[in-house]
Amino acid sequence: MLATYRPILSLLRGTAFLLAASGLHGLLLPLRGQEEGFSTTALGLMGTAWAGGFVAGCYFAPRVVRRAGHVRAFGTFAASAAIIALLTGLIVDEYVWILLRAFTGFAMAGAFMVIESWLNERATNENRGTVFGLYMMVTYASIMAGQMMVAGGDVTSASLFMVTGILFCLSLIPTAVSSAAHPKPLQDVSLDIKGLYANSPVASVACFLIGVANGDWGTLGAVYGARVGISTPEIALMMSLVVIAGAALQIPIGKISDRTDRRYVLIGASLASAVAALLIFLVAPRSGPFVIAMTACYGAFAYTLYSLAVAHANDHAKPEDFVKVSGGLLLLYGFGTMVGPMLGAGLMDVMRPEALFLATAAAHFALAGYTALRIKRRAPVPIEDREAFKTQPADRSATPESLRLDPRQKAEPETQDMP
Repeated sequence: MLATYRPILSLLRGTAFLLAASGLHGLLLPLRGQEEGFSTTALGLMGTAWAGGFVAGCYFAPRVVRRAGHVRAFGTFAASAAIIALLTGLIVDEYVWILLRAFTGFAMAGAFMVIESWLNERATNENRGTVFGLYMMVTYASIMAGQMMVAGGDVTSASLFMVTGILFCLSLIPTAVSSAAHPKPLQDVSLDIKGLYANSPVASVACFLIGVANGDWGTLGAVYGARVGISTPEIALMMSLVVIAGAALQIPIGKISDRTDRRYVLIGASLASAVAALLIFLVAPRSGPFVIAMTACYGAFAYTLYSLAVAHANDHAKPEDFVKVSGGLLLLYGFGTMVGPMLGAGLMDVMRPEALFLATAAAHFALAGYTALRIKRRAPVPIEDREAFKTQPADRSATPESLRLDPRQKAEPETQDMP
């Protein structure tokens, strides 16, 4: 049994270092930028730039991989991310950071696609569910571990930037020492908005709006925490628990959606997210434990929405279109994450830190309203014709290639195992 999973565990070690570095760098930059007095607009643009680079990477990274091969391409992406992390520690300037974040997003998309394609070819139809589950566990644990590293360091020094660079370099080792045959070339990514909307109008609109809300929080949540006066360790814990709470609630909410029209569950979770966000805005908590508890409640519902939307879309899609539909929805989500940070930054500039949650609440109310309108226009898919709900990987690591790891996607013929 261990021999069967040894090649996969080797790849997952590289994934863990990569995600820990990404989680650390993603939290470190807004905190250091806040200390340096960067404008809220600039901090929001960093999130927009990262999302733009990530979406561009999903489109163009397959071409790099086909030309250079998986090992050299991954080495290029990871080394580039390490160089960028070190440069952000050397050059502390908001305009330089915005530009560098775009390159980081591109490098991360490429690196994730290489690892995910490699995992996909190591998986078989018999163990695909286990591999997918291990990948998701590593994803969430590594991002949280990277964010918690901020709690043990000084954001005003260069040390955490150096640690980030080291982690990116460590992610190189499992693939660099491999003698295995390369996986098949990555497939090009395409986005058919008209086809996605025809398949499921609710899921298409939902994924964009969920991207707006999650991009807003993911980019500016740390800035909100710093401005309401909670400590750096509390900010790190807050950012981690929001995502973990959403991951934990996906299973029970997903099971509920398996027993009824998923759109009702999507409306309920959207409204719960919006209400939680409005409560944070109105109550304006200032103590660390209170802030963490309220934001975790918000995240518990907000971070279930994407999986619900994808499940609803796949209820209407043909089995052979699973990757095409899910990959397109992921790109729509990415476009939403480009918009969200700018909306939240604008509201925080003219109001108070909690105005961040007005932006997320607006997106969630819009999602609930549109879904309610669509319920009257289209009958639900019969329960017996639907597949069971499946959770989705964390939004900071998911690429269209990761969808091929899902147990619903049939495995490709196996190639030589990685040692």
